[in-house]
Amino acid sequence: MGKGNKFFMKKHHGLLNEKYRPTILKNFVGNENLKSQIQHFLDQNDIVNMLFYGPAGSGKTTLAKLIIQNLECDHILINASDERGIETIRDKVSSFAMSATFKPLKIVILDEADFLTIQAQASLRNVIERFSRNTRFILTCNFVERIIDPLQSRCQVLKVIPPSKKETAKHLAWILNEESIEFEIEDVATLVNQYYPDLRKCLNTIQLSSQNGKLKIDSTILVSSGYTNLILKELSKPKPIWKDIRQIIADSGQNSFEELFKFLYDHVSSYCPGKEGMVVYHINEHQYQAQFSIDKEINAASLIYKIIELKS
Repeated sequence: MGKGNKFFMKKHHGLLNEKYRPTILKNFVGNENLKSQIQHFLDQNDIVNMLFYGPAGSGKTTLAKLIIQNLECDHILINASDERGIETIRDKVSSFAMSATFKPLKIVILDEADFLTIQAQASLRNVIERFSRNTRFILTCNFVERIIDPLQSRCQVLKVIPPSKKETAKHLAWILNEESIEFEIEDVATLVNQYYPDLRKCLNTIQLSSQNGKLKIDSTILVSSGYTNLILKELSKPKPIWKDIRQIIADSGQNSFEELFKFLYDHVSSYCPGKEGMVVYHINEHQYQAQFSIDKEINAASLIYKIIELKS
């Protein structure tokens, strides 16, 4: 922190997103009702099993880390997008839950839990029950519908609502001032309009765009957060051009296309009326294949080609 605020990460951290990650609830932006619920648990030095869901960059992982920092507990954090199989539950989670501890509580954080396989989720359900006496679980995910119902029923499901655009802009301006970076309010507005509600992307772009103590936004590095709408516009044409949509996908800079799959499913009747069933079949097929694809952009472009074929 530029002014030594003890409630954020230390100044030596190179990434702004980590440096300004709050360590107390007071400094977590937005979600006042959710914060009051969690504060009640912290006051008791205990929590229930929790499932945080919401859009990327809205603070789910930050909230989970904040909780363990304010409880007397041992903890383990597992990124389920990297370790998604049943072996992770059996070897890492169960072993941690069975291990001895001198603290009153053990907490398992499963980040991006919607990437866990169905088998892993079923196994986790049993682990939660078996070690309920002194082990708690915090799951985070973007898509709560990908978490099986028996697992949801064993957690308190809490939606992490992004702060408003105004709150986001004020927070970014505060960070810029803390870093002694000169900026124009129009540039902050551009970032918010481009990436909202992903605060993490805003901070990463600020770091990339700040030189010699000044923020200078280069439009060529901005990733279009509205790329899904551009794709919908092209697909809605009588004869969509695959090459044009492929370019939109490439320019988006995305490395995950879960948002696109859900968007195409939600709007299927607007771009492929009468053939919704076949489109949904292909969306489901490519969504499954995305879990194993090395280059997810190719998989997304392949789905678009299938949809255009159906329209012709």
